Amino acid sequence: MSVYTRVEHSQLEEFLTHYNLGHLVAYQGINAGIVNTNYFVTTTTGKFVLTLFEHLNNDELPYFLELMAYLAEHGMPTAHPLADQKGHYSRQLNGKPAALVECLCGKDVDMPTLAQCRALGESLGRLHTVSPHFHHDRANEHGPHWWKITAERVLPFMERDEATLLQEELHFQVSYQDLDLPRGVIHADLFRDNALFEGDKLCGIIDLYYACNDVLIYDLAITLNDWCSLPDGDLDEQRTQAMFQGYSDNRTLTPVEYQVWPVMLRAAALRFWLSRLEDFYFPRPGEITQIKDPTVFRQILQVHIDAGEQRIVLLGQNNETYT
Repeated sequence: MSVYTRVEHSQLEEFLTHYNLGHLVAYQGINAGIVNTNYFVTTTTGKFVLTLFEHLNNDELPYFLELMAYLAEHGMPTAHPLADQKGHYSRQLNGKPAALVECLCGKDVDMPTLAQCRALGESLGRLHTVSPHFHHDRANEHGPHWWKITAERVLPFMERDEATLLQEELHFQVSYQDLDLPRGVIHADLFRDNALFEGDKLCGIIDLYYACNDVLIYDLAITLNDWCSLPDGDLDEQRTQAMFQGYSDNRTLTPVEYQVWPVMLRAAALRFWLSRLEDFYFPRPGEITQIKDPTVFRQILQVHIDAGEQRIVLLGQNNETYT
């Protein structure tokens, strides 16, 4: 979340007249994430989050906004979008599609505890249990085709050893792209800054605007890479097992999912290495923006490659109870 499109006070006041939310008191840009423009908005009735969508159009938005409503209505800690006076979840603001959602309590965490990892794993397992029944479908726009196109953009700027690693990993992943694995709606970006906690209680999962229909275990790999990685790129065993225990409380992996787990960890690291490389070499202008370090996921990828099938063993060591 960042600010690319500035919203003036008068524009926001007019926008709010279409909702039953009282009068504008204050608003402030949110400096987190890198995709859409976001503001905290306070009115006389409460506090909300306003998102202006920088890449999605009005035809694409129903998938995300209805997914948020669906998950909230199925007991997931997600922010329910707010309907305007005509029952619509989105409107235009300063030339961009925009939506208001509930502002959830809690804050993101920098160094997750074991209990927080387990709580997030439980919620992700629950999401993967209810998401296959969601009535919309959306392809993953950051899947293998995007990997190839993005790699072609960034390779000319990379050092030789990094370019070789990237090309070899793309070649490796080709062999696993047609596996028949359980699918459903995935969050696809459940990093630490997209989960809100009060102590060890999970209060909210936010920013579902990368959500899509894809392989469920790939989503677990994306999440675990961020929540459970150490500074050297290796996985913290206790956090990994805590998250996996929580996940398993709601959803059991199939034997094939266990077998491809090391591959999914590598695929998840590759995807975010590429996106950070793209942002680094082709930054977008904005009033508040964040460009994250690509080397973090290059290092995570390399450690996963070196570890190989030890990653499967790590999942199996889940006998300890985390509280």
